[in-house]
Amino acid sequence: MRHGKAGVKLNRTTEHREAMFKNMVTSLFKYDRIRTTDVKAKELRRLSDNLITLAKKGDLHARRQVLSIIREKDVVKKLFAEVEDRYGSLKGGYTRITKIGTRHGDAAPMSLVELAFIEKSKKIESKKTNDKKKDEKNPEKLASDKSEVKEETKETKEVSVAKEASTSPSIPQEGATS
Repeated sequence: MRHGKAGVKLNRTTEHREAMFKNMVTSLFKYDRIRTTDVKAKELRRLSDNLITLAKKGDLHARRQVLSIIREKDVVKKLFAEVEDRYGSLKGGYTRITKIGTRHGDAAPMSLVELAFIEKSKKIESKKTNDKKKDEKNPEKLASDKSEVKEETKETKEVSVAKEASTSPSIPQEGATS
């Protein structure tokens, strides 16, 4: 019986399977997405989520544990540097698996494995658009904003005309003697 033995064998030896998943997880963190079969993607998710959890700890022991799996120091450095910004508030579900069809040749089901992260800039933009919508509902504030814009444009036109007059070379007029 196979009690308590997690993971899939994938018809490979232990050494081959471990090396393959170490290479796959390194590529995932290096390029933020990879294409692989469904079964490998599901197994890769387990390993990558554990590595992100270790990176969130951020201490030396966690870094050495990650370095034992990811062999490229630049990738580990990138992971530890970006982990708080990307996954600070998340408690799991760091990867996203999207099924993309079958592979030509053997019709194996293929998936796209991506690192899921929250983009703060999109949240800020959506808040700004919500504020604009609220302002549009308030006509008094909208009217005062328009009058301020008109005053600013008049002032900027006057300033730009004055600058042009002072910087433009004097053109002699006909009949004038110098």
